[in-house]
Amino acid sequence: MNFKQMLAGAENQNRDRIIVRTSVIGILANTFLAGFKAAVGLLSHSIAVVLDAVNNLSDATSSVITIIGVKLAGRDADKKHPFGYGRIEYLTALIISAIVLYAGATSFVESVRKIITPETPEYGPVALVIIAVGVAVKILLGRYVKGVGEKVNSDSLVNSGEDARLDAVISASTLVAAVIYMISGVSLEAWLGAIISLVIVKSGVGMLRDTLSRILGERADAELARAIKATVMACGGVEGVYDLVLNDYGPDTIHGSLHVEVPDTRTADELDELLRRIQNTVFAEHHVILTAIGIYSMNTRDENAIAARRRVGEIALSQQYVKQMHGFYINEAQKTIRFDLVVSFDAPNRRAAYNEAVAKVQAAYPGYQIIGAMDTDFSEI
Repeated sequence: MNFKQMLAGAENQNRDRIIVRTSVIGILANTFLAGFKAAVGLLSHSIAVVLDAVNNLSDATSSVITIIGVKLAGRDADKKHPFGYGRIEYLTALIISAIVLYAGATSFVESVRKIITPETPEYGPVALVIIAVGVAVKILLGRYVKGVGEKVNSDSLVNSGEDARLDAVISASTLVAAVIYMISGVSLEAWLGAIISLVIVKSGVGMLRDTLSRILGERADAELARAIKATVMACGGVEGVYDLVLNDYGPDTIHGSLHVEVPDTRTADELDELLRRIQNTVFAEHHVILTAIGIYSMNTRDENAIAARRRVGEIALSQQYVKQMHGFYINEAQKTIRFDLVVSFDAPNRRAAYNEAVAKVQAAYPGYQIIGAMDTDFSEI
């Protein structure tokens, strides 16, 4: 095991302990609230309070699933899964989203049934106090869990914390409905239960959509991409950084690759030393493991080649959807010109936009073989 793996392992263990401890606090708090709210709801015939208790119980279940997910995701990489099991945490967040969605749907069905066949609620001072205490606890719990989740980059905790904050609003609405009933005799319980259910469903759909997006693979964070580029450029001897690709294998487990442009005068041993320095520096500063670094050679010994680079760049970038040209190199002995063009996703036909740009370069340099490649802007750098 190398130093990078040891450091990453120690950090992951500390992160796992924080997530488990936070989840246990959530389990205890939600179980306590669920028991009291269920008792109050059944004694007062309040469907809204009963649904709130069920929601607290589902929150406790979500915390249990979070703990299981963290334990499974923390397993060491093996032959079958060489990048580790970190993405299990995203599956955990997906399950929690599904639980929230299911709870909202079933609660809505029960609320509609109570609207059709209503029951008269019977509130008392004790019930109102318990509901009020529940609101305060859920506000504090939601802020705490979400804050920890953002700090340790845990989607499961963030989802649980956001759900808890939503529960506080829902419980507050239930309290308001109870006061209205005690003052005016107008029961809004079933209708409030239906509204609560729809809010829960909306929350579950949003969580599900966000988690699925992470699993499918999202564009690299632009701020992180720019920071990595700046770090690589500061390593010395690098003229440009391109083709940065970051692959997310779980929270705080990012592997990546990129190309660096270097003068064509660099020797193999100089390049070897440079690439190792880049890998170590990027990991130390950004906790990103660069598994591959490609090389673009840059003409530096021929003024005509330098001028050709500028001209080809002007021709290519004059095309509407071409965002960048890089990897340019002209070989006079073989009469070849090679380069990559980054074509925007906004282009109606990316291949057609690329072919048009290459054709114009070919027209400007008829005696050369054009060796081009259409590139994708994976990270907006």
